[in-house]
Order: sequence, then C-alpha cells, then structure tokens
Amino acid sequence: MADLLNNPGKLLTRALLLAVLGFLIIGPMSNILIWAFAEQWFFPAKLPTEWGFKFWERVFRPRAGAMEAMWNSISIALLTVVVSMALAVPAGYALARRSIPFRAVAMLLFLMPQAIPSVTVHQSIGQIFYMIGLNGTIPGVVLVHTLQGLVFAVWITSASFASVDKDLEAAARDLGASPGYVFRSVTLPLAIPGLIASAIFVFLGSIDEFTGTFFVGVPDIQTLPILLYTASMQGSYQIASITAIFLLIPSILFMVIVERFLKADVAAKIGT
Repeated sequence: MADLLNNPGKLLTRALLLAVLGFLIIGPMSNILIWAFAEQWFFPAKLPTEWGFKFWERVFRPRAGAMEAMWNSISIALLTVVVSMALAVPAGYALARRSIPFRAVAMLLFLMPQAIPSVTVHQSIGQIFYMIGLNGTIPGVVLVHTLQGLVFAVWITSASFASVDKDLEAAARDLGASPGYVFRSVTLPLAIPGLIASAIFVFLGSIDEFTGTFFVGVPDIQTLPILLYTASMQGSYQIASITAIFLLIPSILFMVIVERFLKADVAAKIGT
C-alpha cells in the first residue's frame, strides 16, 4: 500500500483499470435494471420519465408465456445435466485413470463443438433432427444442449478424478477393498466437489443456450433465451430486460458456488 502511495502514476493506472472493469461489468447490468422498471423512456431523456412494475405484471400473465418458458428452461437444463454427467463421469474417469491411446485427441474431440461456429453446427443438427422427428421436442433440445455441455462436463470431470491422490486408492486396495468399493468410497467422494462444479457449468450453459434451441426447438419449445430474443426483436426492451434478470440470477448464484467447489488443484488438472 505504501508503495502505491509513493507512486501516484501506478496508483492512477490501477484506479483507471478498476474503473474500466467496473464500467464493463456494472454498466450493462445497470442498463438492464433501468429498463426492467422503466414504463416510459423516450429520447432525449437521460433516464425513464415513468417507473413502475407494469411490465413485470405483463411478464407474469399466464398468456405471456414467460413462466412456461422459465419452467422449460429449468427442466431442459436439469435433464441436460443428468445426461451430460451420466456420460461424463465414466468418460472422465477413464481419461483420468486409464491408459487410453490417443488420449489427447479424444480430449480435443470434446472441444470440437466449440471450435466450429455454433450456427453451422446447430443448423446441421436441426436438419438431421427434423428427418428423425426430434425437432420441436424436449428430448431433441436436451440432446443438442448435451453436445455443448459435454465440453465442460468431460474436461472438468476428468480433472476432478485426476486430482484424487492415487496413493489413497492404492492403500484401500491393499486393505482388501474391491475396485468398485474403492471408487464408491474413496475416489468418488474426493472428486464430488469437481463433479458439482462440472454439473453447474452444464446447467448454466444449458439455461443460457439460444442457438441450439432456436434451430431444434422453435416454435414448439420456448425457453427464456428465445423469449428474450423475441422481445428484443419486437422492441419490447422492458420484457427483454426482465427476462435477462431471470437468467442472470442463477448465473451469479451458481458462479459463487463454483468458486467454492472448483478448487485450485482441480482447475490445474483441466486439460492435462
């Protein structure tokens, strides 16, 4: 602290960087909050001329579809977590504990959906799902969300198992424990924090997913990101902002939980 006080230039630089960072984070969120409670806001007014909860009441009307979209988003996200983790736990364990040929290639394959533009990937998936009858269905949307979720699920799950001390497993086996008992009683409990963090990342990725839902689910499946997009395109910025708040709340809460569970030793193993 004394060093900063003796160096005003360094102190000013840090203050400016913090101010810019705060503006980039708080600025958009402040705009969302203002629009969520603005009833009238026309140019050239700097702030809304009327405030209230009129648009919140519209959002919660049964015919507005917001509640249905919210429950769809939550249901799809939870199902995506179940499917992704069911695939990621055995895959992550095998990648972390077994000698697999071309392991690095296998890990990179899970990144491919992120490496290719999402519009291209989801448009192709939408065409395939249309031919097999999965377009406009919950299972179809869950599958396309799982494709994205496996990136986080497999990489973080693999890192979680890799961070477990092998000597603890060896000690359990030396005492006569079977491989299945070692996994249930030693490996899995120690890897649980990382698995929880992995599931949270999958959940957040699913609940915020727009492109996959748009190409596979619309118009039969409505989620909060689809509702936000539709409201924005119609110029209903209040509705869009209220929807954005619904999406922000779980993201902020769960990221705090992730910071609690995703420990440094697990994070250091991601991708190794």
